[in-house]
Amino acid sequence: MNRSKSYSVACLAGDGIGPELMAEASRALHEAARLHGFQLDEVHAPFAGEAVSRHGHPLPAATRAACREADAVLVALTREPALEGVKAELDLTWRIQRVRLPAGDLAIVSPLDDQYEPFVVARAFDLARERRGRVAAVGQGEAWDAFVEFEVDRHPGVEVDRLPLSKALPRLMETAEEFCVVVTQLAHAELISDLAATGNDDARIVASGRLSHDGPGVFGPTHGSAPDIAGQGVANPSGMLLAAALLLSEGLGERAAGRTLERAVSHALAAGVRTPDLRGSGPAATTRDFMDAVLALMPSARTDVEFV
Repeated sequence: MNRSKSYSVACLAGDGIGPELMAEASRALHEAARLHGFQLDEVHAPFAGEAVSRHGHPLPAATRAACREADAVLVALTREPALEGVKAELDLTWRIQRVRLPAGDLAIVSPLDDQYEPFVVARAFDLARERRGRVAAVGQGEAWDAFVEFEVDRHPGVEVDRLPLSKALPRLMETAEEFCVVVTQLAHAELISDLAATGNDDARIVASGRLSHDGPGVFGPTHGSAPDIAGQGVANPSGMLLAAALLLSEGLGERAAGRTLERAVSHALAAGVRTPDLRGSGPAATTRDFMDAVLALMPSARTDVEFV
């Protein structure tokens, strides 16, 4: 790989806790770039409430242009209505979600258009080969079965669990940590994603990416702006950092860098570095404390394995 490559990332912080989270994600992205030998140029564009106060519109024309021209888009607040305007500017065809669980993590891959089902099945098998070697294929129909069987032949050694929706849903609710990669059809994608993200506990951290075959994708955590804690330095940056890792891996193709950041976040959580929302009792880490711990762990979490 050409290690002199440079990428442009459009950063949409918005208001509430968005600016705090974007600042920490920026630190993580630049450390990942430094460790893995590429350049990142960030374009911070006004978005949502911040844009309304400065420009009178939640999605100014300059912000739309910045998103179109970037290699990837990182947004801190994915529940903002203005994000729909960003998505409308881009040719987004498939989605990946990364769900961090108390006892592991899983990836959910699904199309945004049913014509891309063969592609997402292939991507899911590739992800499984990179990780624990297991795929749960949730779908039905002759065409879907054929897509799955084709990838089974291409990926010897990957374990496949074929599940109808009726069996997949209760398992995702109760024992999501059993899964590694879930791939599903467009018709089931929203329901599976919602259940995997909520389940029966409150310790699931979710990041998502919507991607295009030939243009920038949009990446971010799944929480809102949380104005009640804005400016207090206690927001949990985990989802934002996992979104940044997805951006590196899937948006820019820098899979080793994305894996390094993801591993560092996991190691920080495993070491007990917790913001107040995840801390049952005792002293809690601030947003900056958590990010400092992640940055300190990134060199030891580094992996230089690039997956195809």
